[in-house]
Amino acid sequence: MSWVKIECFIPEEYVNALRDELNKIGALTIDERYDYCMSVSKVKGSWRPLDGANPYLGETGKVFEAEEAKVEFTCKKEICKAAVETIKKVHPYEKPVINVISLLDI
Repeated sequence: MSWVKIECFIPEEYVNALRDELNKIGALTIDERYDYCMSVSKVKGSWRPLDGANPYLGETGKVFEAEEAKVEFTCKKEICKAAVETIKKVHPYEKPVINVISLLDI
């Protein structure tokens, strides 16, 4: 079975909703004996909305910094697409950063 690591950056007030939605689709289940398996770290993000952007936070043309939560979890590769779509559904940002990393099957 192949696994991927998914990480994203999201406002902290959305973490619990994201955790619940990801768990509903089985993305946070490990070895069928544990669920709700994910890590959350506080990070400081920065971005500058450009012309045409509709930012959740920040102002067009100005660099903005904010505390965010980095969410990381490992899921089965066949659930990966559904997990990314779930993140996009819950996430308030216009264009969230979502990293999907292939893992070696050792």
